[in-house]
Amino acid sequence: MAKKVLVFGEVRQGELRNVSFEAIAAAKQIASGGEVVGLLLGKEAESLANTMIQYGADRMVIAEHHDLESYTSDAYSQAIMQVILQEKPEGFILGHTSIGKDISPRVAAKLRAGLISDAINIEVNVDQVSFTRPIYAGKAFEKKVITDGMVFATIRPNNIQSLEKDESRFGEIASVNVEIKDLRTIVKDVVRKATSGVDLSEAKIIVSGGRGVKSKEGFKPLQELAELLGGAVGASRGACDADYCDYSLQIGQTGKVVTPDLYIACGISGAIQHIAGMSNAKVIVAINKDPEANIFSIADYGIVGDLFEVIPLLIEEFKSVAVY
Repeated sequence: MAKKVLVFGEVRQGELRNVSFEAIAAAKQIASGGEVVGLLLGKEAESLANTMIQYGADRMVIAEHHDLESYTSDAYSQAIMQVILQEKPEGFILGHTSIGKDISPRVAAKLRAGLISDAINIEVNVDQVSFTRPIYAGKAFEKKVITDGMVFATIRPNNIQSLEKDESRFGEIASVNVEIKDLRTIVKDVVRKATSGVDLSEAKIIVSGGRGVKSKEGFKPLQELAELLGGAVGASRGACDADYCDYSLQIGQTGKVVTPDLYIACGISGAIQHIAGMSNAKVIVAINKDPEANIFSIADYGIVGDLFEVIPLLIEEFKSVAVY
């Protein structure tokens, strides 16, 4: 349907986020043999342009301006709009991340285009593109069909399979100087929390704790298990409210929505608000002392027991089979 699709490559701490590669795969579907153009912002992105080509982009555009060194919605939206007006794509795809959720409505409004947000599946026919997206906190799904106009969508991380990296692929990389003016926000400094490990929103494996962890110390076994499996640690709102961990780990209706391959829920009762953020995980394992806990109603595997006894056993077993 679309002959040219633009893909926004999101960079975090000097590296491309995995959802950028998933967006390329989505764009390839939509373009159906047409051209997929990758977009990166800022000079530092030059070294990452080849990576997007290796994951399927046909060529790259790098928008440069000193105000693009740190993210602001004003600067990014102005740069993206200028590239869109220059390239005139029939489609624009980006990740449903904090940046994607912030910037996509701005750009859509300026283009007077419809926006499909948080898509988890794409179907392409000769004259239309269909997107599936969750609604009502994941309790139902709706299908949006685009038959005319620009195909503009954000995709949820970990739902569309990225293409295999092909290091032999090459393509044109062009830099364009964009004009940024009338900024209402200027970033003078960025202070990041000292965190390490896998990005929660893109993790394939998540070990999550609830009030049942009882304390900050209670998260240590979960962190050890997550590190062993190459995954990330998450939490319910109850654990965050109890000050057992930072709110950046919160998963749920008012936190992050995740779709990992494996979700291990430890000491989580299964409140509907939490389930809304993780129910689409491919495999759910629940560990809880209460056999009547609601989390078991959606779990693929359930372990009734004390997490402080079960988690060390899992760690020992995984170490013995060299999973990591």
